[in-house]
Amino acid sequence: MTAIGDIDAGLATAGWAISGDGRALSKRFVFADFREAMAFMVMVALEAERRNHHPDWYNSWNRVDVRLTTHDRGAITDKDVALARYMDKASAGRLKEAD
Repeated sequence: MTAIGDIDAGLATAGWAISGDGRALSKRFVFADFREAMAFMVMVALEAERRNHHPDWYNSWNRVDVRLTTHDRGAITDKDVALARYMDKASAGRLKEAD
């Protein structure tokens, strides 16, 4: 199995993980509130549309669970890594502070 650090060391330190099947990157983002979570999702949606590479994700109040994979390849590709990096930048300053 591939380690996240083998794909991108920066993603490993930012909390990204490789799915059990090795075909996707995943991460849970926890925001201060619903508004911050939605602002993040809108920013990412617009960028994903521009790139024609769309995340699988789920939102529940202040939480956004993300799974990135390149479906036609059935694997993690540079597209997924690039979108993950964008998501980390888009979430900067919006995440919930640790209790």
